[in-house]
Amino acid sequence: MKLSILSLLLGSASAFAPAMAPTATSALGETVSDLETLSKKLNPIVGYYDPLDLSNANLWGLGDEMTVGFIREAEIKHGRIAMFAFVGYIVHANGIRWPWPMTLEGDAFPTVTSPPEAWDAIPDAAKLQIFAFVGFLEYWRESQAEKHYMSGGKPGEFPAFDSKFIPGGALDLYDPLGWSKSRSEEAKAAGLVKEINNGRLAMLGIFGFLSEQKIEGSVPALKGIVSHYDGEVMAPLAKSILPHISLP
Repeated sequence: MKLSILSLLLGSASAFAPAMAPTATSALGETVSDLETLSKKLNPIVGYYDPLDLSNANLWGLGDEMTVGFIREAEIKHGRIAMFAFVGYIVHANGIRWPWPMTLEGDAFPTVTSPPEAWDAIPDAAKLQIFAFVGFLEYWRESQAEKHYMSGGKPGEFPAFDSKFIPGGALDLYDPLGWSKSRSEEAKAAGLVKEINNGRLAMLGIFGFLSEQKIEGSVPALKGIVSHYDGEVMAPLAKSILPHISLP
């Protein structure tokens, strides 16, 4: 988690610019039947694969269609973060860093080539700023979409910033270069299929890196390529805030 959030800001994302989600008439829908159709486009060999039966989990008692909308949004979002993380991991592992100071006090960016250790070397105050930024993006996605993804909206869509509330609102993080505006609906749907596949591969890739760093030999193909990591992958802060939170 911590590596993914760090890489979200520092990794190069240009190679994985997300495609616009297709309209409701495309293969990506909100029913299990739509998922079965989409799965054949994603991987004709494997086809529909849902071993945990999540599509029929009826999350929070909201019904199958809202459940499918939730898990489709979750997969696209996690895939995008994993693509950022994968590229960011490679950047840090090769010692590439910003040339300017990391903090106002003049501290330089970490010089280690182990991405998890680079995250550990960042002050907790800086990490909290990253968390706050990511939290704002989550809030904007959930609150500003014309139609929520669990109610028939487009999974993966990120609403444009409104200049009335945010300076420079014309910048659209979802389609910053405006490429998707001139694309056909068929091209958009095909782009989303590619993005989902890239995201799935990136999720396997970044966890492969972390698994080999934490448990040497767990990913034989990476043995000797990535260094061992002694820290805790799932602990984003150097000092947990949980012991200081008292429950009523």
